[in-house]
Amino acid sequence: MVVDQNYHKVKKIFLLIIFFLLFASKSYSENYKFIKIVELNEPWGSSFINKNELIITEKNGKIKIVNIYSKKILEVKHNLNFLNVGQGGLLDILYYDRYIWISYSEDRGDWKTSTSIAKAKLNKKELNFKNIFQAEPPIDSGYHFGSRLAIKGNYLFASAGERGLGMIAQDPTKHPGSIIRIHIDGSIPKDNPKFEGKSNWLPEIYQIGIRNPQGLTLSPYDKKIYISNHGAKGGDWFGESKKGENYGWKILGWGGKNYSGSKIGPKWKKGFTKAIQYWVPSIATSAITIYKGEEFKEWNGHALITSLKDKSLRKLIFNDLTNVKEDIIFKNKIGRIRDIQIHPLNGKIYFLAGNNLWLMKKD
Repeated sequence: MVVDQNYHKVKKIFLLIIFFLLFASKSYSENYKFIKIVELNEPWGSSFINKNELIITEKNGKIKIVNIYSKKILEVKHNLNFLNVGQGGLLDILYYDRYIWISYSEDRGDWKTSTSIAKAKLNKKELNFKNIFQAEPPIDSGYHFGSRLAIKGNYLFASAGERGLGMIAQDPTKHPGSIIRIHIDGSIPKDNPKFEGKSNWLPEIYQIGIRNPQGLTLSPYDKKIYISNHGAKGGDWFGESKKGENYGWKILGWGGKNYSGSKIGPKWKKGFTKAIQYWVPSIATSAITIYKGEEFKEWNGHALITSLKDKSLRKLIFNDLTNVKEDIIFKNKIGRIRDIQIHPLNGKIYFLAGNNLWLMKKD
């Protein structure tokens, strides 16, 4: 029997590579400590209101303030007319300059709902919300509400899912399947696409062609808005929100397929916004942030991507778009991750995962 002398060398090198990758992955995740802060019930969105407290939504309709040190939980009354149906309920929440903004599935009657946004002055006893945006038209569906919020100056950005209706995301006369930009008081910016050559677009729409965007954040570095999006069976992505552009759903499939297995369309083609990173098969991307802090200062400027199906935290280095680098920070540690927040002073990371609030810090 004749054996190629190079075979054993190649085999040895291959085994060394496998060993190195396994060891590196294991040691990487073991550098972090995970601490369960409190137990919650289907937590969805969160925001720091000061250095000690997070305000948190629970999908079933409750708003709670959690002290991350004493672990005390305060339930806050509110007046939102929501419908907890399917993927809907209370969604994202955002604190800024003494006020609270919230996205939720509003009950519009006859089982129809919309991704709506309301605003209230912060009061730890009771929040008196007033609507500043309603996605039109209201739809009888429990799917794909989005929705995340971010503030940039006097602008409020929000993501609105396409409610499972596919090609509605290509109709700029309807809100579902788009990125919304309004002022923080609900008024409409005069430099939105409708007033700059897109006369048939609804005045609140900033970008179209989105499926189910559950991540949206403002980068503290380049001041751009970034979003993450659930694809269908595959085709999740992370990318920049660009004014007046179209991400292509459901003309494009972003590499994914329908749940039936049938093809949707190409991953990308000219004329549509190209994402920075794609995931096929799907990892079910959820909340995202661009890290800035002391605890993990070597990550400053990197995107942190959380996931539901994959139960992972991933880090993207994307300053060079021709050479995006991805690391899996951890996987299967704390369950399905819905939200991520960075402590404003020390940079430690807080997650809503499963039915718990978690802290991650260096071990």
